[in-house]
Amino acid sequence: MNAETETERDTGTPPAEVAVVVIGHDDAAHVTDAVRSALAQGPAVREVVAVDDCSTDGSASLLDRLAASEPRLRVIRRRVNSGGCGTPRNTGLDAVTSPYVMFLDSDDVLPPGAADTLLEAAAGAHAEVAGGLCVRRELPSGREVPWQARLYALHAVVPHPARRPRLVHDTLCVNKLYRTAFLRAHGIRFPEGRFPYEDVVFTARVLAAAPRIALVPDRVYVWHVRRSAGRLSISLDRAGVANWRARTEACRQAYEVLLGAGHKELARAVRAKFLDHDLRMYVRELGLRDTAYRRAWWELTRAHLAEYDADDWARNPAAPGRLLGRVVLASPEPCDLPRLRELAARPARLCPPYARAADGTPVWSEGLAQVSLEPLLARPVGALPLAVDAELRPGARGTRLRLRLHELYGRVVRAGPETVEVEWRHRDDGNVVVRGGSTALVRCAGGSEDAGSAEDAGTWSAETAVALPALAALGAGTWDLRLRIRFRDGASRDVTAHALTGAGLLRRSAVPSARHGVVLVHPYTTHSGALALRVAPGVRGVLSVARARLRRLLH
Repeated sequence: MNAETETERDTGTPPAEVAVVVIGHDDAAHVTDAVRSALAQGPAVREVVAVDDCSTDGSASLLDRLAASEPRLRVIRRRVNSGGCGTPRNTGLDAVTSPYVMFLDSDDVLPPGAADTLLEAAAGAHAEVAGGLCVRRELPSGREVPWQARLYALHAVVPHPARRPRLVHDTLCVNKLYRTAFLRAHGIRFPEGRFPYEDVVFTARVLAAAPRIALVPDRVYVWHVRRSAGRLSISLDRAGVANWRARTEACRQAYEVLLGAGHKELARAVRAKFLDHDLRMYVRELGLRDTAYRRAWWELTRAHLAEYDADDWARNPAAPGRLLGRVVLASPEPCDLPRLRELAARPARLCPPYARAADGTPVWSEGLAQVSLEPLLARPVGALPLAVDAELRPGARGTRLRLRLHELYGRVVRAGPETVEVEWRHRDDGNVVVRGGSTALVRCAGGSEDAGSAEDAGTWSAETAVALPALAALGAGTWDLRLRIRFRDGASRDVTAHALTGAGLLRRSAVPSARHGVVLVHPYTTHSGALALRVAPGVRGVLSVARARLRRLLH
């Protein structure tokens, strides 16, 4: 043991064993904040390698000035822009000299203590990789959404990735610490050049090498999401079909990497993740795209899904992503997009019509009778894609919420829905909730025009007051509607509600208020078709809405 190690042990100072590779291109507004967050990790960080990917906005000069006063910072300037994130990360990885390495993007930050936490976890578990919780911070609101929170709920040591297939869902490279020698021994690198979603392939290469992995519930990375930025990040810039092509190619390569390494279950988990996450996310946005995009997207998706085998479809066949995929495969042209959007929502909603084949088997529609919905008959009622319609009626005498729950192949009537609990959750802070209490569900007389048979007929309705004064008291904001349906046997199902869009239902209204004078109320439908509500109290709130609308129009 050398004198330096003895001193570290005596003082409790962690050894300087971590390198942080920061990459950036034309991000002068943020890159120094990222680098400073890495340097602020303290003595655990031996070096910070900032790789400037041929910026033209002065980023490199800012980094050079910072390096002049910070001996741990080294700046590498690339002479030609790589067009992606993989090449500059590889450049930084080649340059580091520390036993462990982390990656950081120029527009994000490391929270205090991240390096210490991951280093302690890796060393304590003798792990080649340590991962922690990443949060997506929406700017400018500051709302934080945990990324893959289930995976990082508890401290854990995974001796082999096959023991935790859920690992394939966390395709980020930045919320992890890697043993440098492990990456180099296995030749693990990022795809070079302009390769969007390089993290997906890199993560698969890491898992294919079967590392011992330590997981911690601590927050170790802050991913900044700037949706109003002039230049969107790759993950947000999904308007062109090339983005979808790149994502499918990355998922294909991840599957092949794991299958080639003999990890068949992990490879299948990659395909399952594609259906449950990637496919659902893009289907929710199809309504925003033009006809040419939809046709190209549909063709690409069918080609990708055609590579799946029977076992890929047989696992959890009633899962929304698998139903979506089977509809796309079954139809040569885009079809039923509004209904697919509802099924892609979280939680999923399967809206009418509820068709049956000639033998009575539940099917997607009369035109796609080959897509069977029979697996839904065996799914627990608490996991069914129940459809609830909602309409909101603002008024001077009170704002009312009307709900209608649809039957689903006889499953709902057998379960016996009794009540629905209503809550409004603040969009920017999900911890702020206004509850509307519990309301009885009443069976409606007669059948539904969309019902496929007498067994499918029927709806349940409920009506309740919206606690508009409570919402307005918290200031201007957006509220998402959440419902919990309770059944006779004690089971429950959490759902969102499909926003009805009839004449006047989504109109902005000014509601008189004793406290605020007026409250501006605007029910609207989200990208996934759910009902949400914007509230702006008082004259100041009305002006804020007008300014926000003007900004959106200008953007």
